[in-house]
Amino acid sequence: MKRYLLALICLNCLVSLVYAQEETRIEEKDTLSSLESEVGLIPESLDANVDSLLRTWHVQYFSKREDFCHDDDENVYFPDSVYIDRLSRLPSVIALPYNNIVRDCIDLYAERKRNLVRYMLGMADFYFPIIEQVLDEHGLPIELKYLAVVESALNPVALSRVGACGLWQFMLPTGKSYGLEINSLVDERRDPLKATEAACKYFKDMYAIYGDWNLVLASYNCGPGNVNKAIRRSGGKTDFWDIFPYLPKETRSYVPLFIAANYVMNYYCEHNICPMQTSLPLATDTVMVNNALHLQQVSDLLQVDIETLRALNPQYKRDIVPGNTRPSVLKLPAAETYAFIDKEDTVYTHRIEELLANCIPADKMKGSLPGGATREKITHVVLSGENLYTIANRYGVTAKDIRKWNGLGSNRVAKGKRLKLYVDNGGVAFASASAPTKTTAKPAAKSSIQKGFVSYKVQSGDSLYSISKKYPGVSTAVLQKANGLSSPDIRPGQVLKIPVG
Repeated sequence: MKRYLLALICLNCLVSLVYAQEETRIEEKDTLSSLESEVGLIPESLDANVDSLLRTWHVQYFSKREDFCHDDDENVYFPDSVYIDRLSRLPSVIALPYNNIVRDCIDLYAERKRNLVRYMLGMADFYFPIIEQVLDEHGLPIELKYLAVVESALNPVALSRVGACGLWQFMLPTGKSYGLEINSLVDERRDPLKATEAACKYFKDMYAIYGDWNLVLASYNCGPGNVNKAIRRSGGKTDFWDIFPYLPKETRSYVPLFIAANYVMNYYCEHNICPMQTSLPLATDTVMVNNALHLQQVSDLLQVDIETLRALNPQYKRDIVPGNTRPSVLKLPAAETYAFIDKEDTVYTHRIEELLANCIPADKMKGSLPGGATREKITHVVLSGENLYTIANRYGVTAKDIRKWNGLGSNRVAKGKRLKLYVDNGGVAFASASAPTKTTAKPAAKSSIQKGFVSYKVQSGDSLYSISKKYPGVSTAVLQKANGLSSPDIRPGQVLKIPVG
């Protein structure tokens, strides 16, 4: 009888906990809806699933919080006068006014998005020094770094629902117009240094038009055309708060959130929020690579974890540095730079036929077709969860391009549909999905096609990510789902099913 009562009590506790969690979720959703109605649409960066972020390549770089930092799940209440005083004491060229809308945005960060703030504070240790140096070189206000908080939550590989990418969330045409290289191999929107350079050029162009930083921020979100329209509709007023009602909804929240980001990234301690501690190597150096190079080659011979290399070089979407097309930058932990220089020749030849089998020789790069020999026609089979924007981002094209090439009337695309794509492969051709990358160093990828799947035998050094790069249109998530894996961990000798079209 006692066991029965104990079990019943535990069940009641569990049910109560589930109801409490659901009530909290509903309350947060209702609060966000209320805030959206007053402020405007909330940026996607604030919807970031922190647990999901920490399951990506970021996860292993976080350790426990420092013991001396007082962290709490509850926010600390302060009267308006405290917020006004604190904002006034922040060193800032850009005006940081306080009002009810700004307070709502501060509360959003400090109350409902505390875990996101912890994450961003940890990543700021690594990314802010990079951003600050570029802003300083351009003579721009240093506090513009907090715009990357609003844009991407300091996730360099963030991809929005409409295809904006990177710390600064450039759309592909805008990124290219500001000199960023974007193709199926490289996406410099994901390069913190080069993307910040491009953002600075945009800031300067817009400041030359408006001479007001709040309008510059607004134009970064919705474009100068929409800002000019709001100015006209307001009767010619040029103060952000005067044109606030006439801006697109998503832009109305932009400047208040920028002010709130300035606040919370400086006064997080007062709100009992502690940064997640990162072990990303803060001391890094760069080397110029003059041959095609795979990050796995570097990882093998320098004994640097490949996830560290990916974190330091997020612009290389397929783990390949295209030194065969032009001198390219490789960022390394500072301690490993001399080791790379010492072993450079060996690194370039290590597993070359396995990892770089599809590299196009430099003397064949230039051809009669647009894009030369790097212009390639491929077929992509749409997978579950994909849309035109995620596919476009993968191959460095636009959703508009894909619609035109395939005669599509909308962005909707069914799972299993075969799409024609004309991509710039960046100097490394795609392997056929039905013929995996040839390897001569090992009989690694023995495969057979059965009922829409290729069987692949895992070799030493393989990861789901490296395997996915051998099969266009196949992601690590797809591999994990197709094989019923609870985690991305795999072992040599394991046989995987690879979905093919």
